[in-house]
Amino acid sequence: MATPIKEWSKLEVRAVVRFLFSKGAKPSEIHKQIAETYGEGAMSRSRVYQWCTWFGEGRTSLGDEPKSGRPKTSTNEENTTRVDELIRCDRRMKIREIALKLEIPKSTVHEIVHDTLGYRKVSARWVPKMLTEDHKLQRVEISQRLLQRCQQDKGDEDTTHIGLGPGGDFQANNNSLTI
Repeated sequence: MATPIKEWSKLEVRAVVRFLFSKGAKPSEIHKQIAETYGEGAMSRSRVYQWCTWFGEGRTSLGDEPKSGRPKTSTNEENTTRVDELIRCDRRMKIREIALKLEIPKSTVHEIVHDTLGYRKVSARWVPKMLTEDHKLQRVEISQRLLQRCQQDKGDEDTTHIGLGPGGDFQANNNSLTI
């Protein structure tokens, strides 16, 4: 008995089935020879019978037939761009509405909006999760004004300064807070 071939492809085994079937071998004989040559896991007995039936009906292709239904994923660059454009036009648009307009699944739109584009809903509007430098500056200015008001109310003469620092992180330095 020969040593089983360890590396094989589906197409290779299907070609052997087709060859042996065209020579007049029965499906049970074909399965026995495939199991001896390629090992037990190469093709099941029922699959050999199925392929023999197809070849008997006139099939010549060894490849898989195209499958019906929607593609595995519709999360692609084109859909991401289209979703982003819709959100930028109307930040109050719901995921369901986007899915209906673009005719893609809600789960895909949800993945694009939250995971790919990084948006989240705030007060019924889509906003980016990360603050821009302008937003950070506005927060710093407001915080400085609030600190000044608190110090004026207390009569405290010690001033605290808040400003933007390198890296964009909050840092406290001797009566000053930098971002």
